[in-house]
Amino acid sequence: MKPIRLSIRNTGRDGRSKDRGAAMKHPHLKAYLCLLLAGVVLACVPGKKGKEAPVDSISQWAIHDMARPAPPVVDPGPAGLPAVPPSDAIVLFNGRDLSGWEDGKGRPAKWKVEDGYMEVVAKAGSIQTKRGFGSCQLHVEWASPVEVKGESQGRGNSGVFLMNTYEVQVLDSYDNITYADGQAASIYGQYPPLVNACRPPGEWQTFDIVFHRPLFDGEKKIARPARMTVFHNGILVHDNVELSGPTSHKIRPPYVYHEDRLPVSLQDHGNPVRFRNIWIREL
Repeated sequence: MKPIRLSIRNTGRDGRSKDRGAAMKHPHLKAYLCLLLAGVVLACVPGKKGKEAPVDSISQWAIHDMARPAPPVVDPGPAGLPAVPPSDAIVLFNGRDLSGWEDGKGRPAKWKVEDGYMEVVAKAGSIQTKRGFGSCQLHVEWASPVEVKGESQGRGNSGVFLMNTYEVQVLDSYDNITYADGQAASIYGQYPPLVNACRPPGEWQTFDIVFHRPLFDGEKKIARPARMTVFHNGILVHDNVELSGPTSHKIRPPYVYHEDRLPVSLQDHGNPVRFRNIWIREL
């Protein structure tokens, strides 16, 4: 293509333009300039291998970045009665005892059980199922304390861990500012929920989680990352997202080989969070 010489355009008193130079006589100049400008704009868009980066990808934000946008608030409506488990579900907590649970060292779980729920006992430690699970559909109901104490991550904090490794955050996120990837229903340290569907403190809330475990190859290297879909109070907050590895605080570690079936665990973060009606369907 021959170089196109640009000229200064001057408008006379009669409103007609007067061109200085022959460049404006080029019949395709306007179209050329538009394409040139578009190319400059596209070249400035960040991305990998020419592809535009996702709007809210993990790589776009530092872990627990307070600048990461908080999800919009959605009112999920009032809490309903406990969801009846399907006929093929395995009931993990029946509201009467913790016979199916233990602490991290295999000792009897020491959380409080009364009135159909279990409650975190500070410093008693996290608890886990005696049985291991892989890919599953998990239903959990929980409630943060009625009395509001603390702020940010110090308010109604606990967590639901799939395979003892991949956490969906439990937190009182009702009028409580914290980092986006650590609020209620976040996949901790990786993905904020699409919306904040948290009910007020003391009200029962639900998580419905569809989890596909990671697969490892013959050399114990990751072959297929874990994926997760989550509903918080009946509202979709994660849509089949791919996990970058185990969830953790302040770091995003890579996958490390583990067994195909591991316990579901509930976290002791020092707050008296309550749980009830926990059941699972193996996939």
